[in-house]
Amino acid sequence: MNELRLLGDRYELGEVIGRGGMAEVRRGRDSRLGRIVALKMLRVDHASDATFQARFRREAQSAASLNHRNIVAVYDTGEDYVDGHRLPYIVMEYVEGQTLREMLQEQQRFTPERSIEILVATLDALEYSHRAGIVHRDIKPGNIMITSGGEVKVTDFGIARSLADTGMALTQTAAVVGTAQYISPEQARGEQADARSDLYASGCVLYELLTGRPPFIGESLVSVAVSHVREQATPPSALDPNITPELDAIVMKSLAKDRLHRYQSAYEMRTDLERAAAGLPVAAAADTSAATQLIANAAPATVAAGALPLDDDTPYPDEYEDEEEERKGFSWWAVVLGALAILAIAGLIGYLVFNSGGTAQATVPNLVGMTQQEAQTRLTSENLEAAIETEPVEDEAQIGTVVRQDPVPSTQLDEGSTVTLTIGAAPDMVPVPSVVGRPLEEAEAAIEAAGLSPGNRTAANSDRPEGEVISTDPEGNTPVAPGTTVNIVYSSGTELVPVPNLVGATQAEAEARLEQIGLVPRVVVEETADQPDGLVYDQDPDEGAELEEGATVIIYVAQAPEEPTEDPTTETPTDDPTETESPGTETGTETGTETGTETGTETGTETGGEAGGEAGAEEGGVLGN
Repeated sequence: MNELRLLGDRYELGEVIGRGGMAEVRRGRDSRLGRIVALKMLRVDHASDATFQARFRREAQSAASLNHRNIVAVYDTGEDYVDGHRLPYIVMEYVEGQTLREMLQEQQRFTPERSIEILVATLDALEYSHRAGIVHRDIKPGNIMITSGGEVKVTDFGIARSLADTGMALTQTAAVVGTAQYISPEQARGEQADARSDLYASGCVLYELLTGRPPFIGESLVSVAVSHVREQATPPSALDPNITPELDAIVMKSLAKDRLHRYQSAYEMRTDLERAAAGLPVAAAADTSAATQLIANAAPATVAAGALPLDDDTPYPDEYEDEEEERKGFSWWAVVLGALAILAIAGLIGYLVFNSGGTAQATVPNLVGMTQQEAQTRLTSENLEAAIETEPVEDEAQIGTVVRQDPVPSTQLDEGSTVTLTIGAAPDMVPVPSVVGRPLEEAEAAIEAAGLSPGNRTAANSDRPEGEVISTDPEGNTPVAPGTTVNIVYSSGTELVPVPNLVGATQAEAEARLEQIGLVPRVVVEETADQPDGLVYDQDPDEGAELEEGATVIIYVAQAPEEPTEDPTTETPTDDPTETESPGTETGTETGTETGTETGTETGTETGGEAGGEAGAEEGGVLGN
């Protein structure tokens, strides 16, 4: 390494504090912020290797996306020239402390209680990284640090090394698969690692903390890897009788060869460890009880395979081959019967749970990485409530997004339950006080006390008491810069009335319903042949709109169009009388013209006789009309 003293024109290089197979770590100082950091740099002898450079950059990208109290934080990444080579580097949190490997090499022993504490913190970090889609692939004591304050920090996320710090790394067809003593069976077989591979490695670490040695040891890396694939580990209690059956069960479940038989998430394993620490029954005990006899019978074979040396007088396997076959047959039957019993119990429990008619359940979705608004909307769609907390983060990409949630994804909760969301905030930001439901003056005082500025006041109709805060912009618990203006919407105290559906009602019914709820009807009658006569066919505003009491609602009432009428016909009197004229007829006609039907009838009858009266009545009626 040359005498470069400033990396990236910012970081002062100090002494080497650690070396690995592909990188070295130096103590450094951030000249801008004045803080001590750890600088991880790709070794110069690997600078020309594109594979190493790609893996190093992948580690930087993976680790930089994680921000958790039990994960060594990544502050920055970059590249600089060293000895003519362009080397990538990672700027990390500087941790004062030791790795678990260093502590184990110093013959430090860990009590079961302390071992559980370390693994719970490690699993908490893994749970967070797995939710972010990152599998560590190399969990081991050398990658778990204990700070001087006793905190646990997991490091080296997202990279598989070609050579481990102690020479115990394993490669297969040029693909690094992990560290031999903590490698999962699927990694040893060259298969793809997943979250359950990290849990297997965590089980190996727990085994070593409890017993002082890994679950498998051997003379070569290959023999150790083969043991992970083929052999059953000796239960920890066989090496230390003080280990409880609950811890035994947890370790053995995490070391299952088939990943389907292990814990399926870090949350499950962490929960079992916490129950064991509290002296409560653990789920692993039920899963492994049926296989206890098999493990016990397989223990001598495991010892013979090299996990522990054989005594000189230990018989060779062929001396009791027949007896061994009988025990295996009996053991497999025990496993089958035990598995059937477990399935029957699980089915009964499932039936009772899903047919109990209790409160509806909701599944907690994965919200990490979503914005606050997206997460709240998603929870609402699942009939769950959100409680917001904030936490300062160094990564700008995490500001305003969910960095942690409680409970974890896939947890079953009663509908209406609360999920706590931790929203990332810039280190110098402050959360907006949650003042909804508080009086206006009190809300403004709280906003000012938080170092923010009360903004516009907007009154809104609401059924809440007058002056009570309805909402703020930005919303409560949103991280903002100091001095940010917070606008307030408060209740005017005017209760809103929802408009009912009036379509299809008669005019009288619609008017009565509106008057009953304090709204004023205004009727608009329109002729239409398309709607039933006398019924409301439209309204303004529509159903569901909220109005102040006394507001007007227009109702449109259908009226059938009028049918056209025929023109009246008139009779024209003839001048020629049909019979001999008489004085009575003439008199009746003249009188009927003046007075109408009734007068003409009477006069004609009196003066002209019966015939003159009839003629006078007829003619007088026509003219009178």
